[in-house]
Amino acid sequence: MLPRHLLSSITALLALSAMPALAELKYSNDTGGSVKLYGQLSPAYLSFDDGVASYGDLVDNEVSNTRAGLTVTQDYGSSVLQFDFLTALGFGQSSNYGQAGDPKFLDWRRTFVRKLEVSWKTESAGTFTFGQGSMATDGVAQSDLSGTKMAMYNGLDTVAGNYQFRTSAGALSGIEIDHTFTSFDASRRGRIRYDTPSFNNFTFSAAYGKDILSTNSNDIYADAAVRYKNEIAGTKIAASLGFSRRTRNGSDRDDTFGSISALHPSGVNVTLAAGSRKNDGQYGLIKLGYTADLFSVGKTSFAVDYYKGSDFVTNGSSSKSVGAGIVQKFDDARQVSAYRTPVACRVIGTDYVRARCVSMIENAALAFWPSQREI
Repeated sequence: MLPRHLLSSITALLALSAMPALAELKYSNDTGGSVKLYGQLSPAYLSFDDGVASYGDLVDNEVSNTRAGLTVTQDYGSSVLQFDFLTALGFGQSSNYGQAGDPKFLDWRRTFVRKLEVSWKTESAGTFTFGQGSMATDGVAQSDLSGTKMAMYNGLDTVAGNYQFRTSAGALSGIEIDHTFTSFDASRRGRIRYDTPSFNNFTFSAAYGKDILSTNSNDIYADAAVRYKNEIAGTKIAASLGFSRRTRNGSDRDDTFGSISALHPSGVNVTLAAGSRKNDGQYGLIKLGYTADLFSVGKTSFAVDYYKGSDFVTNGSSSKSVGAGIVQKFDDARQVSAYRTPVACRVIGTDYVRARCVSMIENAALAFWPSQREI
């Protein structure tokens, strides 16, 4: 069935103010141990136009949500023992907003726990990690040196996954963005994980675990990944490739995906990502960007991207988005302000062909107790 409606973009602009970061809350002892408290705020304004109605909400950007954490480390010679606890604070996540209703403003649940783990990092044998945390392929689809990841994340389902397409007659279809736009990136589970030391700029990882935070889940997860980082003639390169398997009630779901990004000294950059789910869809993404020191406060990054997926809803269906974004970093305030106008979505082969645009403006990364901006 041919599409009968395509999309238009909407634009939005918000003046965002800088917010000073507080001093680092860290205590260190004389034997190489330390305790650090950290966190971040990640508010955003999300709007969606489905071709019939427009919606807009203040949300918590699920790409890198509001969170707080504690890290305890202790050196033992050349090895490091580390304990991590990190949780989202439970504000309404951007992917949970939709035409059918909005989540509660604040509703913390145990599934918001991102890390509750112990790791043992050695110089020659690699790193061993136990507990709730990232699987080996978490982040494999996100190798991105453009500086725009907070605004133009590979995975529109994370930004606005609950919004539905309209049918050609204008009715809600029941087909949501998270059914048609995904990166296959892994998440966090209760697992055991191993990461090798770096060999010629390559690192290998493997993990095995379960969903220990959701009730009534017996799913088993196993995955492996390889990552590469290097700088050649001034050009920075980051790449990753992974395979993950979820076993549910004796049935396997296999995903193979990866990404690569290159940043030239001029600021010009290119990012590619692709993935395939066995017997259930595939996608490709390209992003072109430019980063420059246009203002004294920090780097400014621009990018455009194009995503094309197929066979996610039914055999023969397709989904497309075109996006443009800008991110301004404020070095002193440790703040990122983001503006995005992805043009989504098109689904061919079904009746669900009407949708216009998703747009997000984020006053992001208001870091309290300096943290590394973790996606």
